[in-house]
Amino acid sequence: MNDQNIIQMPDGYLNKTPLFQFILLSCLFPLWGCAAALNDILITQFKSVFALSNFASALVQSAFYGGYFLIAIPASLIIKKTSYKVAILIGLTLYIVGCTLFFPASHMATYTMFLAAIFAIAIGLSFLETAANTYSSMIGPKAYATLRLNISQTFYPIGAASGILLGKYLVFSEGESLEKQMAGMNAEQIHHFKVLMLENTLAPYKYMVMVLVVVMLLFLLTRFPTCKVAFSGERKRPSALDTLRYLAKNTRFRRGIVAQFLYVGMQVAVWSFTIRLALELGDINERDASNFMIYSFACFFIGKFIANILMTRFNPEKVLILYSIVGALFLAYVALAPNFSAVYIAVLVSILFGPCWATIYAGTLDTVDNEHTEMAGAVIVMAIVGAAVVPAVQGFVADMFHSLQISFLVSMFCFVYVGIYFWRESKARGARACEAALS
Repeated sequence: MNDQNIIQMPDGYLNKTPLFQFILLSCLFPLWGCAAALNDILITQFKSVFALSNFASALVQSAFYGGYFLIAIPASLIIKKTSYKVAILIGLTLYIVGCTLFFPASHMATYTMFLAAIFAIAIGLSFLETAANTYSSMIGPKAYATLRLNISQTFYPIGAASGILLGKYLVFSEGESLEKQMAGMNAEQIHHFKVLMLENTLAPYKYMVMVLVVVMLLFLLTRFPTCKVAFSGERKRPSALDTLRYLAKNTRFRRGIVAQFLYVGMQVAVWSFTIRLALELGDINERDASNFMIYSFACFFIGKFIANILMTRFNPEKVLILYSIVGALFLAYVALAPNFSAVYIAVLVSILFGPCWATIYAGTLDTVDNEHTEMAGAVIVMAIVGAAVVPAVQGFVADMFHSLQISFLVSMFCFVYVGIYFWRESKARGARACEAALS
């Protein structure tokens, strides 16, 4: 690091934030945003090409976020033994490997092989998120941990919008929707058409590999602070099992995990089915329908920016309670509205997603003692598995009721729980403030 005035505190935080390292770290967030957004493109493409149900198409998200669940703790153990930087480099390497697996997948032309490639990407991203989320919160003064993570998360929609744009112009074709185009073809023509559509899925991943190689080189050449708790000779580092026992007994930590599970699941479910909703309610093709995801990510960015301002002036939990109430009402409208306005409200609800992840993450991490930070961060990242479960449940409900709109009630109930979580956290903050005043 160039700045010699940066000092690491015993709890792992720094006296001030190294700007270049923080910016470079924040540049990782759009990388997994791009991959996650491309899943929404793939769901729409695969549903038509492989003739999948809503439930089966949602397995794209199950494969993707299932990888997060399985690898988060191994990633945290590597961080514990080495450093955040090493975990990030491993994550970037695995991300590149996963992208290259799309090449054999397109030639084999089977849904299972594509799911395997998506799972491989997710393994790399699990390393990145486990390291980057915790590292972003710690690479500076503790008082600004939540704000730093919210700022880093602001970069996410830039990557997400880039993923949708890559999918719109490189994966989706012009003209009528895929289903309408295939309706007038014979069996042989349909086969060749499907092969061509699957080959189109390769193009975005070619560009992603190039970007990943550049980012990896920058990380290799840059020095980073360790940001890890200093243990004295009298103070033993807890084992992984000790930490897991400690976390299991921590009530506020458990509540945060459930809230993160449902929040991430809700966000991914809404985004996964927005393009499908636009196709179902409007006479448009996939390329035009993908515009609504671009609008969603623009709303997500705006929502994060507004929330960052509001949370510096007001109680963060109360801001998020308001966001949750409005979000639940919006999703109820999406489920029940009889016209295309439901799509516009599904887009607008992304404004209310903005600050949730970072605020839940940093708040939940703050409930644990410093010596358990790496493992606690990994368990919070594991809660991303909600994105493997909630979209599948929403897809199942859509198939069961033969209505994609009604399935948005699943996401609505998730937002209700998130609101209850922030209400409880607001009460807990008030109680702690009273105790501090009395003492």
